[in-house]
Amino acid sequence: MSIKRIFEKENWDNIIISKASKTGSEFLQSWQWGSFQKKIGRESYFLKIEDNNIVSQILLIQHNLPFNKCYLYLPRPVVFNQNHLEILVKNLREIIKNKKPIFIREDFKNKEIIKNFKKVDSVQPTKTIILNLEKPEDKIFSQMHHKTRYNIRLAQKHGVEIFSSNEKKDQEIFLNLLHQTAKRNKFRIYSDNYYLKLLNLDSSFSRLYLAKRQKKFLAAHLLIFFGKTVTYLHGASSRENKELMAPYLLHWESIKEAKRRNFQFYDFWGIDDKKWPGLTRFKTGFGGQIVAYSGAFDFPLSKIWYPIYRTSKLCRLS
Repeated sequence: MSIKRIFEKENWDNIIISKASKTGSEFLQSWQWGSFQKKIGRESYFLKIEDNNIVSQILLIQHNLPFNKCYLYLPRPVVFNQNHLEILVKNLREIIKNKKPIFIREDFKNKEIIKNFKKVDSVQPTKTIILNLEKPEDKIFSQMHHKTRYNIRLAQKHGVEIFSSNEKKDQEIFLNLLHQTAKRNKFRIYSDNYYLKLLNLDSSFSRLYLAKRQKKFLAAHLLIFFGKTVTYLHGASSRENKELMAPYLLHWESIKEAKRRNFQFYDFWGIDDKKWPGLTRFKTGFGGQIVAYSGAFDFPLSKIWYPIYRTSKLCRLS
């Protein structure tokens, strides 16, 4: 039995990609995602666990808490044997020397839930739509909802242009649209620094796509390119000129670009009929397969501190 912290990228991503499924989200275990977490101040642990020739490879992200405590987040592991959890827990003190983790939070990709885990509010979306890009382009288009096809053609007719850029001026445009969208729809967003760190990480991993007509910017979204999948992670749009249907053309051109670059899947990253009915209708209009995940679960490490954490968190939410 062995557990080893990895400090060099080497074949890390290749192993993740080789085990990738058709359900997307593998980027959450990528070397780039761990590097991004470090840039925003969260320690990341790339770990390799081996026991009886069975190997696990996981990215653990440390979220700091008051009183020198923390919890460890394991986002949707791709190469992880759940039997290795005991090995991981036994070796945490050697791995994390300056903090005291009070629980491990894992986002499961499948339905195999360990009985010692406690269900909590999901960190990542529990449902998404994934579009298969291996079909011919005309078939992908024809399988969309007729209203979606109409809106794409409408945006084309009105001269909406789509382009890709990670330049500073375009990042500022994206942030401006994002703040407008958050205010309009009353949802919380990350700090500007969060998005800027992600966009300046690696343009082959994270990239902006923007829609404009003449000199007016209408919509933008941030895509993640990893393995077989392009993921629509963040999006924003202007309240003005909604009748031009720019977000529809923005996705269609992004889908075509992903297909040209030989990606196999386009992940719309999150649907929920109750929480986001309008956004869900928009995304489902593009077709694709609905994929459900099990959600987030905690594995408590401290019988004292974990109940305190849960109680204090509930108090803040009440």
